[in-house]
Amino acid sequence: MILTVLIAGLAFATPREIAFSRLLPAAPALAAAMWPVLPTILLGAFCLMVMIGLSLVYADLGTPYTGAAIVAVTLAAAYTSHLRLQREETLFQIRLVADAAQQVLLRPLPRRVQDVEIESLYLAAQEQARIGGDFYEVADTPYGVRLLIGDVRGKGLSAVGAASAVINCFRENAYDQPDLRGIIHRIETSMCRYSLGILDPDQPEHFATALIAEIPYVGGQLKILNCGHPPPLLMRSGEIRVLEPSVPSPPLNLSTLLGDEYHVDTVAFASGDQMLLYTDGVSETRDRTGTFFPLPEWMRELGPAAPRELLDRLHQDLLHYSGGRLDDDIAAVAVRCRHPWAQERSP
Repeated sequence: MILTVLIAGLAFATPREIAFSRLLPAAPALAAAMWPVLPTILLGAFCLMVMIGLSLVYADLGTPYTGAAIVAVTLAAAYTSHLRLQREETLFQIRLVADAAQQVLLRPLPRRVQDVEIESLYLAAQEQARIGGDFYEVADTPYGVRLLIGDVRGKGLSAVGAASAVINCFRENAYDQPDLRGIIHRIETSMCRYSLGILDPDQPEHFATALIAEIPYVGGQLKILNCGHPPPLLMRSGEIRVLEPSVPSPPLNLSTLLGDEYHVDTVAFASGDQMLLYTDGVSETRDRTGTFFPLPEWMRELGPAAPRELLDRLHQDLLHYSGGRLDDDIAAVAVRCRHPWAQERSP
């Protein structure tokens, strides 16, 4: 609209030899990128009236030719605006479906379970995608707070099916299996069945890294079963400890090649301790020189922070470190113990 007024003003104020009026068809053409169909047509009609008014002031402006151009451009712009609105509506519906799928696959985690604060972060690498191959889940079970985080081979939408199989299996078995090994064996079976049932020539087999952590309601301890996943970071009194597994356990769906022996590590987890679970999209984020993001050093420099603040800062610093572009899906869960375990909860 500003462009139309500007062109009209210049056309009235300048000699006819300059012929600013020939720029009037540009206004409805630009309006099609932002306006609905009817306002675009009305703007074209306004431009046509301006052109007719100019012809009353200046003769020999080529009004028939410019008027015909305005009419033709306005009709084309109206049709373009119609197509744009249709595509925007389609994209909106697709995003609604993606949001619904994300709510089912990666439902929002509770911010507090018993004496444990929990916050999460998820970023999909595939453009326009809301979900991908990274996953996490938490369950308030009779045995304690159980957390799952993992990463399916591949990224983006192609890995969503395998991630869904792992999460759904965890949700079913986290409440029934008294031992973390039992949960992993069930997830391993589910992953194998999914891989056999899905015939994908681009990805003939599926496997995933995963980590299950259990925070019992008594004892002030933390149990971790790590299946080839990046080790979590534990912050205690400002010091950072990388919780490497004492005995490696195989990734999911690779037990036939590497064996099915799973090892559970136990570490202290007292009041004020904080743990960061993450996928390799965090630790393998690179800068322009190809250097990996220094996650332990970053967390040490950040110091004690609430789980939400920690993840918000991590999000900002990862985008800054990578130059605003992520090459892999990213998932992270921050967990903090707030009070000593004071009351036993029987299974």
